[in-house]
This record gives sequence, structure tokens and C-alpha cells, in this order.
Amino acid sequence: MPPHSATLVRTLIAAQLPQWADLPVEAVDTSGTANVVYRLGDDKVVRLPRTAGSAADVATEHRWLPRLAPQLPVPVPTPLAQGDPTEDFPWPWSVCTWLEGRNPLPGDGSWAPELFAADLAEFVLALRRIEVTGAPPAYRGEPLASRDGTTRRVIADLDGVIDARAATAAWDKALTAPARTGKPVWVHGDLQPGNVLVAEGRLTGVIDFACMGLADPAVDLIAAWYLLPAGAREAFRTTVEADDASWERGRGWALSIAVMELAAYRESNPVMARNAWWVLEGLLAAENWRDGRVGSP
Repeated sequence: MPPHSATLVRTLIAAQLPQWADLPVEAVDTSGTANVVYRLGDDKVVRLPRTAGSAADVATEHRWLPRLAPQLPVPVPTPLAQGDPTEDFPWPWSVCTWLEGRNPLPGDGSWAPELFAADLAEFVLALRRIEVTGAPPAYRGEPLASRDGTTRRVIADLDGVIDARAATAAWDKALTAPARTGKPVWVHGDLQPGNVLVAEGRLTGVIDFACMGLADPAVDLIAAWYLLPAGAREAFRTTVEADDASWERGRGWALSIAVMELAAYRESNPVMARNAWWVLEGLLAAENWRDGRVGSP
């Protein structure tokens, strides 16, 4: 991506949004892979895309987030301004509202995870109920089976790093689940620790909607493995009314995403790699348990 700095952000703001030129700019430490984030004053955030693909999400978020926000049970970023490309930064960029909260640790069970599971389920269900007319396809809007070749190649590449036999067995099982026959619904598409905010164990906000759009609702079931300890997953499943087929597809999505993230970020992004490790440990422990190779999942 192009070079970035607080100085660049100040220059962009001064030139295009001078009403905020006097506000302090502070870099935000984030493991995100789509945007570099700077806090602007107390209640705003500047997001600079890391790639051309992420830059294409700016217009989508500005169009759709204001429509989704009133129908969701927790705050989401409100787009405030869209910046134009310059010689110093060649892509569109954005200013949104700052949301308070912290990113949870994956599977943190030190508080009451059943309450967090209920919050997540309420958010997922609220998204599904939103009118879909004109909505874009989600980033992960393809059928799970279309990821088969890539997922198998990545699992093979990780043999020795993960239990490739268990991963392949789990993937095979996910692909046996019947495909969804209903119309696609709104999904967030990336309910991972870096994209949700918590306070005192409750969901307080959902951020980074770059993957949002219409898809199989099973995509958002990845939250069960990325965000919840094992003991809270069944409560989440019950509340979102996930049948056996959709639950298995959700497991498959979590597995496919996690192996690809581990392969991509094992050497370059410790936080993303840690999240992927945690997901795979849960999924593959359960697979070994079904296979009779360990005592419990």
C-alpha cells in the first residue's frame, strides 16, 4: 500500500475536510488487513485502505451502512465523509464515527459468554431481516463448495503445521451438508475478534463491514468458532435457529477461512494467526474426538 502517516492524514484532512483540520490525529494499533486506522479527535476515525480492493469498499460502506444502522441492535460506524484520491494517496478514503470498546480475545470465557452469544445472535438475526432489494453480493457470497480446491491445497500446504488429516475430514464433512435453497440474506461476512467491540462482556459494536452483502446466512455462523468458547456455541446456535445443514456449512466456512488466514499471516500478522490457530484448534479437536483419537472435544 502507499506510505501512510499521521502527517499524511493531517494533509488530507486539511485539504479536503478543513472543518476538522484542528483535530488531533493519532494512529490506532490494529491487526486489520483492509485499512490503516487513525483516530481523529474524540469521536471520529480516518480509514486509509491498504489495497485497491479495500478502496472499492469505501463507496459501498457509505451507501449501505446508514441504511443498515437503524435496524441493528448495536452501533456500527456512521460514514461522515468520503475523501478523494490525491498524488500522495491514490485511493478513496473515509471518515467515520469512532465506537468505544475493545476487541475480545478469541473464545474469552472469563465473563458470561452466554450473554455475549445472545448479543451476537441478535445481531445476526437483525441483519437477516433487513430488506435485500438492490443489496450487493457479499465478499463471501459464493457457495461453500466453490472453495474446495483452494481449501484443500492450503490444508495440504499446512501439513505438519496443523493436523491435515483432521482438517481434511472436517472439510469433507462440511461439503456433505446440503446447500441452502432459500434466497440470500444480509450478512456481515467477517465476524471475527478484530471486527467486534465488547465492554464488560457484552457486544457493544460491530465494525469493518467490507465483507457485507447478500449470502448464505451460514457465513455469519463463523462467529461461533471465532468469538465463542465451546460452551456457548450451542446457545448461539439455538437462538439463530441453525439447522444441521447450515451449522455444518458454518463450520466449513470457519475452517476454510481459518486455514487461509493461517497460511497467509503465520509469519506476518501474529494477531490474525493467533485467531486462526484458536479456530482450528477447536474445529480439529472436535474432529479428532469424533474419530476417537482424543478423549473429548
